[in-house]
Amino acid sequence: MKLFKTTLLAAVASVAMGGAAFAQDDASPFDFSFNIGANTDYVFRGVSQTDENYSIFAGVDTTLWGIGYAGAWVSNVDFGNGTDGEFDLYAGVKPVVGPVTLDVGVVYYGYMNQPDGSNEDYVEYKLAGSGAVGPATIGAAFYYSDDFFGGTGEATYYEVNGSFPVAEKVTISGAVGHQKVVGPFDYTTWNLGAGFALNDTVGFDLRYHDTDEHGFGDIYDSRVVLGVKAVF
Repeated sequence: MKLFKTTLLAAVASVAMGGAAFAQDDASPFDFSFNIGANTDYVFRGVSQTDENYSIFAGVDTTLWGIGYAGAWVSNVDFGNGTDGEFDLYAGVKPVVGPVTLDVGVVYYGYMNQPDGSNEDYVEYKLAGSGAVGPATIGAAFYYSDDFFGGTGEATYYEVNGSFPVAEKVTISGAVGHQKVVGPFDYTTWNLGAGFALNDTVGFDLRYHDTDEHGFGDIYDSRVVLGVKAVF
């Protein structure tokens, strides 16, 4: 699936797409940004989406009147069945309630050149929130799909996450989540890494990913991913 698909620049992406995205723009109700990047593996919720190989991605985001957002994102994937690309379309709102910023949204995951009958495309709904605790940011998120990847039926994913700046350009961040799918493929995943902002445009992320179900296959094994992302 693979929204936010995680894996890259968790810390840098959250700042670039979250913080900047919802600043008020006095000149226009719309604010666009573009991103492009690469990583040594595309990992989504602890699972490699590129058969443990590199990925290249790009996206566009817009904010709407300082509270809404919409965007699109594309990446190569490799599921070993001919599917070779993913595109995500998403939209939502980020209202602020006291010290908490909420994120209520929907994501459509589409896949290119998928085999007939594979039913890989699906929709996911998101409810998330985050807030500052001293210099740190902590958050939680819940995702729901009524017909998950591969036509497997209902699925949920919930996560707790946090980030902490340790230097002017360095942020440590991590998350623990659980993917629940109809059938035998439930698993828990976690990641921990550091993001480095080279400048206002380019950021790097070095991150360790793992799951508690290595028996599901090599793509569920632990791995370290290095990524770079530019936002402009």
